[in-house]
This record gives sequence, structure tokens and C-alpha cells, in this order.
Amino acid sequence: MSDEKKTAAEETAEAASETKKKKSLLSENAIEILVAVFLGITALLTAWASWIGSLHGGNQATNYTKSNNLASEGNSEYNAGLQDYLSDVMVWNTYNEYLFERDIAEANGNEEEVRLIEEKIENYLAQNGSQILQDAFEQMENDSSINSPFDISGMTDKYYEHANELLAESQELLEEGKKDNANGDSYNLVNVIYSVVLFMLGIVGVFRRLPNRAAVLCIAVVGLIATTIYMVTIPMPTGFSFSNFF
Repeated sequence: MSDEKKTAAEETAEAASETKKKKSLLSENAIEILVAVFLGITALLTAWASWIGSLHGGNQATNYTKSNNLASEGNSEYNAGLQDYLSDVMVWNTYNEYLFERDIAEANGNEEEVRLIEEKIENYLAQNGSQILQDAFEQMENDSSINSPFDISGMTDKYYEHANELLAESQELLEEGKKDNANGDSYNLVNVIYSVVLFMLGIVGVFRRLPNRAAVLCIAVVGLIATTIYMVTIPMPTGFSFSNFF
């Protein structure tokens, strides 16, 4: 009777041991499957982050190049505007000299000379004065309170309008380039964290105890989720569309 009881107890213990082993195997298999799945997901996300980061880098280089080109063009236009301004100042001074000659001719009653001087003034302004100066003269004709074209509000700014537009556009592109640079750096950070996640997933199998494997796996998954959430908040490259690649 004692042997029968002992045999029954041993059988019960063996059955419990086998059940425990089966559960342990199931848990180990589950962890291995989860590790494989998360390794694949992390690898795909790493490739995505690398691609988008490279697009940001390309946009940064393009925007910086365009910004530099526009800045150079804007500076050239600014110099051209300054030359036009100085030229118009000289035209204005010469115009006043011609007016003085005309006044002398009028005082002497020499109408023919007056007519010739007026024709000379008209031709001189048409040939040497910029469009800005000629527009200012028309405004002076309609407003007798204006004594000089350079007294007109905003007159001087007109010489640099195009230059200022180019320089403003250059600054906008520069700021876009800075944003692309910052976003590219953020994607590089994402890649670094994903690399750490890949490392942790890779060493899960090194640990013999199941709780240790599960702990490392959980830490890796938390890092993966948190990094992915952070990556989603980073703006995509300007003008990005999948249709552009097909």
C-alpha cells in the first residue's frame, strides 16, 4: 500500500513538473516570437527614420544653397539700387542747374533760349533719370508743396524694393534650412535610440532566467513606443509626398 501511494505521489510530481516545463517553454517561445516581431518593427522604423532624416538633410542643403544665391543676388540688386539713387541725385542737381539757366533766359526775355533749355531738360531727364525719378517728377507736378523728389515719402526705399524682396526671401529659405537641420538632428536622435532598442532586443536571449528576459524585453518595447511617439511629432520634410517617388 505504501509503494502504491509513493508511486502515485511520484506520478503527480512528475505530471506537475511536466506541466511547469510546458508552461515555461510556452513562455520562452512567446518571448522569442515577441523579440522577433519587435526586431522587425524596430528595423523598419529605423530605416524609415534614416530615410526621412536624409530628406531633411537634402532640403537643408537645397535651402541653404538657394538662400546664399538669393542673398548674393539681393546684394547685387542693392548695389544697383544705390547706384541708381546716386545717379538720380546727380540728375536732380543738374536739373536744378538747367532750371537756373532757364530762369536767366526768362529774365532776359530770350524765349527761344528758354524753349531750347526746356527741351534739353526734358531730353536729359528722359535719358538719364530712372523711372523712379520720373514718377517722382510727375508727382511733383501734381503737388506744388513738394520741393524735391527725395522729399516724397518712401522715395528712397523704392530703389531697394527688389533687393529687399530678394533678401527677405533669402532669409525665409535660411530659416527653413535651419528647421530642416533641427528636424534632421531629431531623426538622428531617433535612430540612436532605435539602435539601443535593437541592442536590447538582441541580448534578450543572453539571459537564462525568464523574468530577466521579460524585463529586458519590456524596457526595449517601452523605449520603442516612446521613441515612435516622439518621431511622429517631428514635422515631415517640406513638400513630402509618396507620389513624388512614383
